[in-house]
Formats: sequence, C-alpha cells, structure tokens
Amino acid sequence: MSIQNTTPTEYRNLPLALLTESKTNPRRIFDDAALKELADSIRSQGVLSPLLVRPLNERSFEIVAGARRYRAAQMAEAETVPVRIVNLTDAQALENSIVENLQRRDVHPLEEAQGFRALLNLEEPKYSIEQIAAKTGKSPGYVATRLKMTELAAAVVDAFSRDEIGVGHALLLAKLPQTEQQNALTACFREDWGGGSKSKRILLPVRNLQQWIEQNVMLVLKLAPFDTKDAQLVPVAGSCIDCPKRTGHNTLLFAEVPLDSCTDPACYHSKVSEHVAKTLLAKPKLIQITTAYGQPHEGTTVLPRNQYVEIKQHKPTEKERKNWPEYKTCSSMTEAIITEGIDKGEIRRICADPACSIHHPKKVKAVSDGAEKVRQEQERREQALANATGLRVLSAIVSAVPVRLMKRDLLFVVERVMPMLDEQRLEIVARNRGIKKAKEGDAIAKLLSAYVRRADEGELGRLLVELVLLSASRSQAQTGNLLKEAAQYYKVDTDAIALKVKDEFADREKAQTAKKLAAKAQPRPQKKAKAA
Repeated sequence: MSIQNTTPTEYRNLPLALLTESKTNPRRIFDDAALKELADSIRSQGVLSPLLVRPLNERSFEIVAGARRYRAAQMAEAETVPVRIVNLTDAQALENSIVENLQRRDVHPLEEAQGFRALLNLEEPKYSIEQIAAKTGKSPGYVATRLKMTELAAAVVDAFSRDEIGVGHALLLAKLPQTEQQNALTACFREDWGGGSKSKRILLPVRNLQQWIEQNVMLVLKLAPFDTKDAQLVPVAGSCIDCPKRTGHNTLLFAEVPLDSCTDPACYHSKVSEHVAKTLLAKPKLIQITTAYGQPHEGTTVLPRNQYVEIKQHKPTEKERKNWPEYKTCSSMTEAIITEGIDKGEIRRICADPACSIHHPKKVKAVSDGAEKVRQEQERREQALANATGLRVLSAIVSAVPVRLMKRDLLFVVERVMPMLDEQRLEIVARNRGIKKAKEGDAIAKLLSAYVRRADEGELGRLLVELVLLSASRSQAQTGNLLKEAAQYYKVDTDAIALKVKDEFADREKAQTAKKLAAKAQPRPQKKAKAA
C-alpha cells in the first residue's frame, strides 16, 4: 500500500525561517551528539537529501519528514535547505511523516510505538495492523508488540527513556496490565551490595524478567478452579474467553507463550474468591481447609493441613505406596474446599476424623524396663546431637555458597535434582526454610516447588548445594564425610558449631531437670475427707 499524491512535486531551496516542524512528527528524541555530527557534515557538504514539506500558506511550510536535518542545519547556521514541496492533506502528511521516520534505524522504540498508534487511530484511510506492517516492512507481530508499548506505565516509560532498561524489557512489561508493571519493573534489577555500604542496581537479562513474569504473573487458565466461560462470576470482568488480557486472545502479542494464561492476577484471584463464596453458599456444610500448617485461628472453621489427611484420587505409581493411608478410603471421607493457601478454590477429598483408624492411627507406646529406657534415651540424645550438628554445618555451608549461575539455569537444575530426594530429605530442606513438615511426600514436594519458583538466584544456588549434599549421601557415615568435605571447601568451622550445639543441648537439659525438681518440690494437695 502506497500513498498516491495527485498534486505535482516541486523541488526548491527554502530559507530555514519559512519552515516549521510538524506537531504530528513521531520523532521526539534527538541525540545531541548525532545532531552535531550531522551539522558538521552539512557545513562541509550541505544537506544531501531534500526535506519533505507541504505549504501552509505562501510564506510558511510544514516539515513532513526531515526534522532532524532541519535542526542540524540550524546548528550549522545554514541559510537555506533543499526541500520537496508536495500538497498533502492532514492525513497524508501524517502517513508520510510516520512511515518515513519509522523506516529510519535510529528512531526510538517509543517513537515507533506512537507512530504506529497514530496510524491505527486514523479515521481515513483506516489502517489495520497487517496493513501497517506491510507499509513499514515489519511483521504483524512486531507492530502488535510496538503498539502495546503505548500502554506502558509512566514509571516504565521514564526508565526506558533514560535507557535504564532495554527494549526487550520494555516489550515484556508492555504486555502486562499497568497494575502489574511496577512490580515487574522492580524485578528487572538486582541490588549488589558488594561495593560497600551503598548498593548498586544491576540490570538483569531479559530472560530473568521473562522467568519472573511466568512465575509471578502468568496463571494457566486450564488449571483455574472456576469456569473460565462464566461471564457472570464477576460481571465487571466478564468471561476469560473474551478477555483481551488472556494470552490466547492475542496470539500476535503472545506468540511465545505455549499455554493460554491470564496476565491479570488481581482479576484472576477475585474470580477465585467469588467462586469459593458461591460454592460455600450452595454447599454451606462443605468443610473448609487450608494448605498451611499450624493451629487454626480463633473463630475460624478452616482446618489447617495438620488436622486432615488428603485422600488421593489416583492410584500410586510405586508399589510401596500402595498401602499408604492417603491412597485408602474410609467411612469418614468427605469433600472439602481449599479457602486459604495454595490451590485455593479446588475441591479435595479428605479425612478429618481423629478417631479414624486408617488415616489417624493411634501411636502404640513401647513397654520397656528402666535400663532399656536409659539406653534408648542416651541413643536418642546422641542421635539428636549429631543430627542438630549436621544440620547446623549444612546450613553454614549453604550460607557460604556464592551466587554464580543465572536464576533460570539454577531453577532448571534444582527442579531436576529435588525429585531425587526421598521424603525424609525433602522434609530437612523444607524445615531449613521454615516450611512446616508435611505428612505426605507429594504435599511437601509441592510446597517446595512453589517455594523455589519464588526464590532468587542466591537462594537457588544455596539450595542446589544442599540438595546435592543430601542426595549424594546414602548413610549417616557418608553424610558425615560429605559434610566434612563441603565444610573444608567453604571454610566452615565445624568444631565451633559442634561446641555451640552441645552447649545448647546442655542448657536445655538443665532447664528440663530444674523444671522437674521444682515440680517435685511442690506439696501435693490433700484429699478432702469423705462426708459421713
């Protein structure tokens, strides 16, 4: 598609005083150094390419294309410049100005975006994205992503204009709702405190931002607990199928996203909350559960994770798991809805009956004589001391691990090493990070998986070393040798740690002994005499 001008073209030299810049020119950024270089060229050789202008009246001409040459000519103190005079309508002038500028290499991406937007907003002639792409020699996807940059938040525009972020970062940020762009902009940088008391902000690669968006913003719609086709769930939001913030709604903009996802977490979570509310309204007796551990809050009916057993709906793949409680049913089994924590809104089958012999078996106390109890207590103490010392050494080693690999690489390795650990070792990893111990291997693996996807590069690096140490050891002796080697490598003082743990155990035992002695010293209450 090309612009057809029915009026003749005239070439002349015009004084600079007769020329004015167009207000619709997409170019707004002019590099001073480049202008000075062009001005030097004009002083020696003149303006080689005529400016495109249109007459406003007999003594005034508007520059349609050539504002940069015009400014450089002013700096060179030239009296006249060569021009090509064409009678153009406002729409034709805008088209010529935008297309001519967009075909130049030094135009800023934000100027490109504004130019594409101006073309798309023309009433006559009417352009489509495909027509703009054909006219400017770009792909439709290129035009679509540039158009989205006109919706950047002010803070992002400011950072991009000052070259604090690159075009790749800006394009990714532009695809997000403005409410999410500020957090995503922060994720573009990493604070480096290696230089002393003041931190240095380091721009991370585009792939880090892509990874952050996938983990913190994108929500796969096929996993949504609510009906994505329901336009009345949250009427103001409508259905997800017709939402422009859905990646599948605009394949030009999100060609690299494999799964249809929501880019507006706030809207998504509002639908989850509404889905939970409507489900409880329809089934008021439905048990409410949370995926978090601990004691239930006062006045709440939500059961924490340690007060119920989730019953799996699928059969175990390993034979040894066939008799595990979570794969068995019972008469107390019922449905529950997750109202807090991970997977909010999903329906699960659970057993919350403390009297159930299948899912809540009572522990049988072993009967032994006094000597055996003393021996067992001594072994328990020695084992606890060794375990505590080993965990403390492991923690010290992990803290000494430096940051090396990028987050994407570390995440890739961690997610593949973690399944190699058994349930007991996964619980050690979870406990070291404040994640409450799970009764089920799948549950703790899922909590850890969610944790690692939120972790930064440093934490992933430390976690990787910890996983390798735990997965490589198959016996207590082997674990001790590995910890010793790692401690030497990372210059961890194991003797100091062992001494500190030993002192802590001694202090704890003294406190328990004092408590027992104090309890024995208290006089027992006398029984009341029976009435005659």
